[in-house]
Amino acid sequence: MLPCQRHLFSLPEGMHYLNCAQLSPLLKSVEDAGIAGIRRKRVPTGIQAADFFSGSEALRALLGRLVNAGAERIALVPAASYGIAIATHNIRLRRGQNVVLPGEEFPSDVYGWRERCALDGGTVRMVPRPQDSQQPAREWTARLVEAMDRDTAAVTLSTVHWTDGTRFDLGAISKRAREVGAFLIVDGTQSVGAQPFDFVAVQPDLLVCAGYKWLLGPYQYGFAAVGDRLLAGRPLEHNWIAREGSEDFARLVAYRDGFQPGARRFDAGERSNFILVPMLAEAVRQILEWGVEAVQAYCAEMSQALEGALGEGPFTLAPRADRAAHLFGIRMPPGAPLPRIVEELKRRDVHVSLRGESIRVSPHVYNRPEDLQALAQVLRETAG
Repeated sequence: MLPCQRHLFSLPEGMHYLNCAQLSPLLKSVEDAGIAGIRRKRVPTGIQAADFFSGSEALRALLGRLVNAGAERIALVPAASYGIAIATHNIRLRRGQNVVLPGEEFPSDVYGWRERCALDGGTVRMVPRPQDSQQPAREWTARLVEAMDRDTAAVTLSTVHWTDGTRFDLGAISKRAREVGAFLIVDGTQSVGAQPFDFVAVQPDLLVCAGYKWLLGPYQYGFAAVGDRLLAGRPLEHNWIAREGSEDFARLVAYRDGFQPGARRFDAGERSNFILVPMLAEAVRQILEWGVEAVQAYCAEMSQALEGALGEGPFTLAPRADRAAHLFGIRMPPGAPLPRIVEELKRRDVHVSLRGESIRVSPHVYNRPEDLQALAQVLRETAG
C-alpha cells in the first residue's frame, strides 16, 4: 500500500487536517511551481509566444490521462460553475421538459439549470435523498433513474454527494440517460484525483472539475472534459487564443471564424496563466505517480481506522459500499450538541466540516491513523 505522504506537504505537526473536501493543502512541489511562476512573471522578457500554448497543452494532456479522455476533449476553465455554464449555454429545453438532479446538490450545479428552465419553460426535478435507508446509494441511484423520462433534457449530478460521499452508480444513470436521450453532466470536483473516473466508460456529455480539492491544485483553475454531442458547441466567450491560427502573433488581427481543435474552443480567457498552470500540472503529475487507485486505497485504510476508533457508539456511517472512502459523513445521535462539538474539534486542531446533521470527514494521503483517533476521541467525549 502507498505509505503516508505527509512529508510532501507542509502541514504542521499536531494538526489533524481531515477536510480536503473543502480545500486541499498544497504539496511542497506545487508551492514551488507557483513561486517559480511568480518569479518568471516578475521579469517577463523570458516568456515567449510559444509559452502561451506549451504549458496549457502539457496540462491538458495530464488531465486527459487522469480521466481516460483524449487531450482534445479537455477544456481549461476557472471553476466547475464555468463548466456547468457550457452545458446550460448549449442545451436548450422544449417547453415542458425537465432537468433531473439529486436533492441537496451543490448550488453551482443547480443555479444554471434553474435559470435555463426559467427561460425555456422547463422544470428542475430534484430527487430527494432516501431517509433511513440501509442501502442509501443504491436507492438514491434507483430514484434518479426512475425520475428520468422522455421529457428529461439533462441530468446533472456529482460523482459522490458533496455532503456525505454517497456514491452514485454512474453506469446505471448514464445508461438511462442515453435511453431517454438526455444529456449527462457530471461534476467530478469531489472525487476526481482521489477516486478513479473513466470518461470512456461513463460516457458523460460533460465532466467538470474544480482543481483546488482532490486535484491538490490552486484555486480558480480546473477543467471540463467534453463529449461528442457538445464538442462543436458554442463557447461562453470569444477570446483570441481559442481561435485557429492564434499561435501566429503577427497575424492576430487576421480575424478568423474557426476555432482551435477539439474542446479548446471552451477554454477560458487567459488560460495560459503562468502561475496556476504549472501548479496544477505539478499536482496532477504527483497524483498520476501515486495512482488514483492507490490514493483511494489509502483513504479506505484511514476510514476503516476511524470506524474502529468510533467503536459501537451512537454514530452512524453509511455502509462502505455506499460511500466513498475519501469523503464520508458521520451522522450524529439525536440531540447531539453540534456547536459544542465543532468548537471542541477546532480547539484540538481537528479540521472537518459540518454538513447538516453530519460531520463530513475527508482524509487524504497526508493523514495518519492518529488523525482519525483524535477525531473519534472528541466525538466520543462530546456527543453524549
